[in-house]
Amino acid sequence: ISWQLTLFSLIVLPFSLIIISYIGLILRKQSGLLQQKMADITTNLHETITGVKIVKAFGMEEYENKKFFSETQKFFKLVLRITRIRNISSPVTEFLSVIVGVLIIYFGAQLVIVDKSIKPSEFITFLFAIFQLMPPVKELSSVNNRIQESSAAAERIFEILDTEPKIKNAESPVTVNSFKESITFKDVSFHYDDSDELILDRINLEVKRGTINAIVGSSGAGKTTMVDLLPRFYDPTSGKILLDGIDIKEIRIEDLRRLMGIVTQETVLFNESVIRNIAYGLENCDKEKVIEAAKAANAHNFILELPKGYDTIIGEKGTKLSGGQRQRLSIARALLKNHPIMILDEATSSLDNESEVLVQEAIERLMQDRTTFVIAHRLSTIRNSDRIIVLDKGKIVQDGKHEGLLADQSGIYRKLYELQFRD
Repeated sequence: ISWQLTLFSLIVLPFSLIIISYIGLILRKQSGLLQQKMADITTNLHETITGVKIVKAFGMEEYENKKFFSETQKFFKLVLRITRIRNISSPVTEFLSVIVGVLIIYFGAQLVIVDKSIKPSEFITFLFAIFQLMPPVKELSSVNNRIQESSAAAERIFEILDTEPKIKNAESPVTVNSFKESITFKDVSFHYDDSDELILDRINLEVKRGTINAIVGSSGAGKTTMVDLLPRFYDPTSGKILLDGIDIKEIRIEDLRRLMGIVTQETVLFNESVIRNIAYGLENCDKEKVIEAAKAANAHNFILELPKGYDTIIGEKGTKLSGGQRQRLSIARALLKNHPIMILDEATSSLDNESEVLVQEAIERLMQDRTTFVIAHRLSTIRNSDRIIVLDKGKIVQDGKHEGLLADQSGIYRKLYELQFRD
């Protein structure tokens, strides 16, 4: 109809798009902050609810209420700011549309009345076409806002999904289905990524199949870190660990971890039935085998006393059970899976005497015919170990049996023993 009018209309369009994009970018930034603030509130709530006993014991209810109110106020202000930005985009685009319309009418009138380069009917047709295009262009503003807000949320999700695990399988991993001979630590050293301080320093150790190996030492000596290297929760900074002569980095992670059972001080149970917790990871497991494992773990009797026996839901993290009961379920789970290598990390340290006796009996059954690594502060629980390894500042300083280590007057083991049994 008129190239002049078309060109004039297109010149105004980039200004509208710039404003729409600018508003969208602000929304994206604010939406990211909103997501972060929601995470802060959720974390705050989780900590307060899970630590409710401590909050009440120290009379900190008012403090926690104020902290929660402060976080929610910040969240509210962010929501308010986003709402304002989101709602301002529509009036801005409407205002721009009106300006564009007025300018087109003015310029078109010049072409019709003064220049007489186009007919009035053609100008009316052009106006009709332009005004038909305006609603979709204005809708672009709200669409862009929604996309930007969604992108901010998606960024946080993909940040987690796209995180590459540090511990990965080798390019051509070795398949291993059994443990036959020994585990060997060769010049193994380790430090965490955020520090150059060595947690383990040139560890050399060979553990034969079927032996019970206790690891002792003061807090921070590197005991837990040492056993965490076995299932490759971490990789050594230098040196290597061999399983039957094969570097564990070359073994499929799934195969490696399938060989190992872990019982820790902090038991991990799920908000499901007792039987599903014991048979965790085993599909279509025979109930008789579950009961057999529970009996071996000294758990069968207390399970029968629960309201629905083996079908009782035990609550999140097993909160409906005592510490000793939770630990015995954890041992029953390890017994049922029948791992050839067992790692026991402070499995009895937080139990009362009665529970400790029951758990210790279960642990002794668990260790039979298995290669076992036992971390214990209570030296009375490891006297009968085949081997006791004493760590100090990341190094093996003593290695032997209970009687031999106790005979060393200047040894760390004797000092630890005397501290516990000085009465």
